Amino acid sequence: MSAGVSRRFDGFALYAIAYLIFIYLPVLFLPLFSFNDSIYIAFPLKGFTLEWYGKMVNNPGLIDALWNSVQIASGCAVLSTILGTLAAKSVTRYRLPGRGPLIGFIMIPLVIPSIIIGIALLILMSLGGIELSLFTIGLGHMLFCVPFSMLVMISRMEGFDKSMEEAAQDLGENAWGTFWRVTFPLVVPGVVASLLLTFTISFDEFVLAFFLSGTDVTLPVFIWSQLRFPNRLPAVLALGACILMASFVLVTFAEWFRRRGVQLKTSSGV
Repeated sequence: MSAGVSRRFDGFALYAIAYLIFIYLPVLFLPLFSFNDSIYIAFPLKGFTLEWYGKMVNNPGLIDALWNSVQIASGCAVLSTILGTLAAKSVTRYRLPGRGPLIGFIMIPLVIPSIIIGIALLILMSLGGIELSLFTIGLGHMLFCVPFSMLVMISRMEGFDKSMEEAAQDLGENAWGTFWRVTFPLVVPGVVASLLLTFTISFDEFVLAFFLSGTDVTLPVFIWSQLRFPNRLPAVLALGACILMASFVLVTFAEWFRRRGVQLKTSSGV
């Protein structure tokens, strides 16, 4: 019996290793070639240099695009998480008529190709006389981010005993106080997960940003525009290496926070 379990485990471990190599090996080439003393992405490497990192820092267009993406992603993450939390609380705590169709309607942007939504929003902005800007990009990104946030928060709000909220209200607390003193502390891990997820989605999104951007572009659109110039690509690789490192730190923190939330939930018996 144990031998069979061991063989199945070995097969699963081999699959997991192969999967991780397939996913992450190409990504690891980013920091490798960002130190290569050549504008061409090819082996063998010509040497070691930090020149591309210097060019990255001294590239105003790249820095501006990065800052634009950070602003949009931060604002979109906060607003989407607020709206997603309120929507999740509504569908999990109240008996809304047509709850299923309502949730399905909110999730529609997840199944519609982003290029269709981008074209539709571009037409809508043109008909409304709204000038394309970072604001319009943010509005487009929220169409995708709110459903993701809502899904995360629904799973979190359904994961603890509702009687705790009822007990707080029986003790004289109003609905707003119950939310901040009882509900919110319990769903903080979900809020953090929603913020990280929606920030990442908005930061990486290209299609909507391509259609809805004006003179100010986001980082994915800027990177796409640089692919036509081989001499500018190494600086983009250097930026990619920096983003990869920042993502690793962010994901590590998120996992630590998630584990801490699970431990607190277990210790409190929720």
